[in-house]
Amino acid sequence: MMNRLMARVRGMVSRAVVNLVNDGAKLQALQVTLLADQVPDDVEHFQHYGCTSVPLPGAEGIALAVGGSTGHTVVINVDDRRYRLTGLRAGEVALYDDLGHKIHLTRDGIVIDGAGHPVTMVNLTKLRVEADIEATGDITDNCDSTGGTVQALRSAYNSHKHPETGTTTETTDSPV
Repeated sequence: MMNRLMARVRGMVSRAVVNLVNDGAKLQALQVTLLADQVPDDVEHFQHYGCTSVPLPGAEGIALAVGGSTGHTVVINVDDRRYRLTGLRAGEVALYDDLGHKIHLTRDGIVIDGAGHPVTMVNLTKLRVEADIEATGDITDNCDSTGGTVQALRSAYNSHKHPETGTTTETTDSPV
C-alpha cells in the first residue's frame, strides 16, 4: 500500500517533452513524452494569460498529474533551451522565437529585432513618436506607386531652382 502511494506521489510531477501541438482548441492540447516513455495525447497546456505560443517538438515542460491521476495530466511552463535568450541583465524581459525575432525590454531601452524580416504594425490610426528618429535605410511614405522615399524627395528638391520673388531674371540658390 505504501509503495503504491509513493509511486503515485512521485508521478504527480514530471518532465514532459513536446511531440505534437493542437492549437485549434480553446486550451492548447499537447502530445508529450513523460518519464517511463508514457505518451499521453490531448494534454491541456496552461499558458500565461495574454501570452500564447506554439512550442516546437522537443520543447520541454512540467507535467502535473491533477489529483495524482495520470489520466488527467496538464502541462505548464513550456520552454525551449535551444532558442532561449541568455545574457539578460537582472530585471530585463524578452519575447523571442526560434527564428531570432525578439522584443527585448533592456535597462537602456526597447530593442525590436526582426532578424532580417520586416517588422509590421497593423491597424494603427496614428503612431506618435516623441523623440528623434534615426534610420539607416530609406524612409518611404504612402507605400504605393505614388509615394516615394525621403532620399528621393531630397534629391529632387535639393537641386530645384525657381525665379526669385519679384524678378524674372534671377533664380534662387539650391538648398544647402
